Amino acid sequence: MKFRRETEFQETEIGKIPREWKTVKLSSIARIIMGQSPPSDTYNREGLGMPFLQGKMEFGRMYPSPTTYTTQPLKIAEPNDILISVRAPVGDVNIAPYKVCIGRGLAAIRFNLKTANHMFYFYYFQYIKKQLETLGKGSTFKAITKKDLEELLIPLPPIKEQEKVSGILTMIDRTIELYHEEREGLERLKRGLMSELLTGRIRVREENGRLSFHRETEFQETEIGKIPRDWRTFSLKEAFELYKGTTPSTKDSKYWGGTIPFATPTDITAINDLNMIYLTKTEKYLTEEGIRSKNLRIVPRGSLLFTSRATIGYLAINKVDVTINQGVIALIPKRKDVNILYYYYYLLGMRKKFEELAGGSTYREISMAMFSKTVIPQPPLQEQNRIANILSTIDRAIELYHGERERLERLKRGLMDLLLTGKVRVVDGDVGS
Repeated sequence: MKFRRETEFQETEIGKIPREWKTVKLSSIARIIMGQSPPSDTYNREGLGMPFLQGKMEFGRMYPSPTTYTTQPLKIAEPNDILISVRAPVGDVNIAPYKVCIGRGLAAIRFNLKTANHMFYFYYFQYIKKQLETLGKGSTFKAITKKDLEELLIPLPPIKEQEKVSGILTMIDRTIELYHEEREGLERLKRGLMSELLTGRIRVREENGRLSFHRETEFQETEIGKIPRDWRTFSLKEAFELYKGTTPSTKDSKYWGGTIPFATPTDITAINDLNMIYLTKTEKYLTEEGIRSKNLRIVPRGSLLFTSRATIGYLAINKVDVTINQGVIALIPKRKDVNILYYYYYLLGMRKKFEELAGGSTYREISMAMFSKTVIPQPPLQEQNRIANILSTIDRAIELYHGERERLERLKRGLMDLLLTGKVRVVDGDVGS
């Protein structure tokens, strides 16, 4: 299979397309079935009757995952029908993997397979999602009508070209899914290891340059539960110097736009969402005058930053000196027997507990007094180092898989722009590129 850049185009209502392509109304190559919700008393989650899709909320990357069934299906999508959300939000697409009942939030598009490849149009509808969104009408909520879909103008390449284009994009999607599955597997492994290693139920040693694991059998009872007999406990205020910042006046421009990073919960949650540990830059920066206005302290690199307000329990290790606002608590190590990365993972595992402890009526917050009294385990430093290395190695692998998936997503978007518009054509192998 080879590619060539198209040079001969025709002007159409949907823009430039190759001279040999056609533009047609969707209704000329497909049947549109608008959904209709069955009576609610026919719904069940026990698998009785036919799977029932109510709207976009059940969509996956390519195929939906029904959780509800109905014993009285009204409008039915057949396998390989393209499912499109027609009520807010509008324009999302999936593929029916088997017969499903569709509610009024969906429509099924059933193509004439002699002239149209359903996978080609699955990708094409993804490509024109913004255009589909503009079809939505209504003041209370946006909705697409059957007529809107029937009158939709779309390109019609030769069927063989449709098949080749969809084959290329499907292959990329499968690879993306593999990376996604590998990443999810590593994240499950990480969660399992955190549960065992950070509590000492499984111990890690180094023998002859190799790590070995064994299940612990000798425990002591402590205020945080059972821990190995040779571990100790201490409070956060014993292990770390704790500091909470504040925000200089945002109305005074001379305080802002300097060179000193100003970390907020938004900065920390952003890198956590990307499965990253280290904070290297922030959204906002202060001037020296801004720091003096509130007598802010510089938090040295290599400290832990903990979000204590609104979004609670997110963490980062700053790789640069920073200042912080009132929604962040800095944990600055004051002992030599503390591995900052170990306690990053340990406190990360406590996020749900911190969320439960948070108080406040306007916004939820962990108070400094409560946080400082939090008791944590103290394994021997060498064991802290080993556990931190194991978990950070898994995190690096997760980051690599995430990076590869992002790269493939960019490649897919670029190819969709070229192949679905005919700017680049897919040709047989014996034709020169």
